Amino acid sequence: MPKERALIEIRLAGLSQGVHEFDFACTAGDFNDTALTDAGFTGEISVGVTVDKYEDEITVSIETSASADRTCDLCLAPVSLDLEGSYHIYYVYDLGQEIQEARDEEDEYRLIDRNTVSVDLTEEVRETLLLSVPMKVTCTDNPDCQVFQQEPPEETDSAPDSSWQESLEKLKNKYR
Repeated sequence: MPKERALIEIRLAGLSQGVHEFDFACTAGDFNDTALTDAGFTGEISVGVTVDKYEDEITVSIETSASADRTCDLCLAPVSLDLEGSYHIYYVYDLGQEIQEARDEEDEYRLIDRNTVSVDLTEEVRETLLLSVPMKVTCTDNPDCQVFQQEPPEETDSAPDSSWQESLEKLKNKYR
């Protein structure tokens, strides 16, 4: 059974030493992962990969840019977010003492064989996209959202109709 082609793949075979830049465009549906579509990624996802190849190490920098359609966690109004993320990975060929010490401090170091033809970055891009989604989404610029309203509501002189409404009014005034 043939291996499925990687969505974001960098071919290392024949890549000369130095800095190389690659650009990819895809959608959330291309990843075949419901987590990305559930996170609200609907449009095109731009991925920029910078590969800096040295004699004994390859540094890969991933930059993602995408828009996501979410809802405000407070008022449930639709919010469109422009999300950006970044991730750095270091592929090393040989683990000398200096590299081993740096690798112990950083989890982004990975071992590869010198005969490696290509590196699949699809999973790293997926994780970078998911990590760029904020934990809490609020719409501070939405005039319909009553939570961040700048002017206090108008005071009414009408008396509360019942005792529970009077208690609620006291609580509301206490926490203003």
